[in-house]
Amino acid sequence: MNTETGELLPYNATPIHTEPVQPSQPSMLRKTFVGEDGLRAGWSLLIFAAIMAVLIVAVNVVGHKFFQPTPKAAKDASVITIKAGFIQEAIPILLVLIVTWIMSKIERRPNSVYGLGGSRKLPLFFAGLAWGVTCLSLLVLTLWKTGLLVIDSRIIFGSDVFRYGIIWLLGFLLVGVLEEYLTRGYLQYTLTRGLAGIYQWIFKTRYSAGLGFWTAALIFSILFGLGHSSNPGESPIGLLAAGMAGLVFCLSLSRTGSLWWAIGFHCSWDWAQSFLYGVADSGMMVQHHLFATHPVGKPILSGGATGPEGSIFIIAILALVSLIIVFTLPRVPRDGRAGLPA
Repeated sequence: MNTETGELLPYNATPIHTEPVQPSQPSMLRKTFVGEDGLRAGWSLLIFAAIMAVLIVAVNVVGHKFFQPTPKAAKDASVITIKAGFIQEAIPILLVLIVTWIMSKIERRPNSVYGLGGSRKLPLFFAGLAWGVTCLSLLVLTLWKTGLLVIDSRIIFGSDVFRYGIIWLLGFLLVGVLEEYLTRGYLQYTLTRGLAGIYQWIFKTRYSAGLGFWTAALIFSILFGLGHSSNPGESPIGLLAAGMAGLVFCLSLSRTGSLWWAIGFHCSWDWAQSFLYGVADSGMMVQHHLFATHPVGKPILSGGATGPEGSIFIIAILALVSLIIVFTLPRVPRDGRAGLPA
């Protein structure tokens, strides 16, 4: 009898001793590119950046070939026209959506994990819309009541109010989707995934996902703030406010697992600034806004050419927004995937 298998053997057979089969070890090349969570985050970020760079170059080549750029002398960089505003947002959004979709196929992940999924898209979006216009109105009211902002006159009337109001609402929806999905979508998810692995390897902590998320959030919020430095009329407080806003939007992402609240808030905040109250947004104005206004007093208080986001009062408003997120957005249970803190 074979003592290992229990099978009866012929009287003259020699028992066969079998060794357990050892699982094959992954090659060094595979370990370099693939980890426990799929394609390593560093390579994912490089591939994302490379594909994005190629598409940007291609779009620029096509654009210069078929469209004549407006002479610099004829342009006012501080005023955004409807046509320019839509083109400047729609094309980058399309590129980000395409590259993110490509990366989801490469990594074999559902595209929804990058922030646009979830079952509560519309409730979160409309809640963000309501809070965005409310909080911006509170900031403008504070400046107006303290004499730091003067409303000079009304510019448009009748059906133009509705027409341009809807047009700019759609325009700033594009702004919200682009800025949120670019900085807090795939890039935030993937850098979080990589940093969480590093923290787990170094510290062996169950908080590695949270540490990774907030480290990535800080990095991209700083970049988000610095990205506004090229805007005409931007100020140090305005740059600080943009970076802090990035962290606040990450707070909503960590609570809900979704970007939709931040997109709604971002959209209506910018719309209320630019169209409804006619104040500067990072030093820029839009055509066909409802009111004409001007700041009064020291720029650190009034915001100056930057607009309300350049006022020191913006810090208190952002603190209020953080409290609104904490008390109105219940934390959604996590399913254990990387990219969001548990």
